[in-house]
Amino acid sequence: MQRTKIIETQENLGTTAGAATSISYATVVRLYNNTAGIVTVGVSTAIGAATTSYFAMPASSVEFLEKVASHVVWATSAIPSNKVGFTN
Repeated sequence: MQRTKIIETQENLGTTAGAATSISYATVVRLYNNTAGIVTVGVSTAIGAATTSYFAMPASSVEFLEKVASHVVWATSAIPSNKVGFTN
């Protein structure tokens, strides 16, 4: 049975590319869309980078995002995020 290991305290994502965060250089991030609507999440190579990849999170959903440690994340709402790992 796979379990989620919480590594860092929860923090809210920034809501602009200029406020993006690496979430303590996480390689796996747990995102929780605690809003009533769709939230767009952006992943970039650096804060404010022009090359951003996006995905949409439905309301009240959880996603586990695997990324390069130095890449940064932001969202259109300040949704909670945690640096996590997986354990058996």
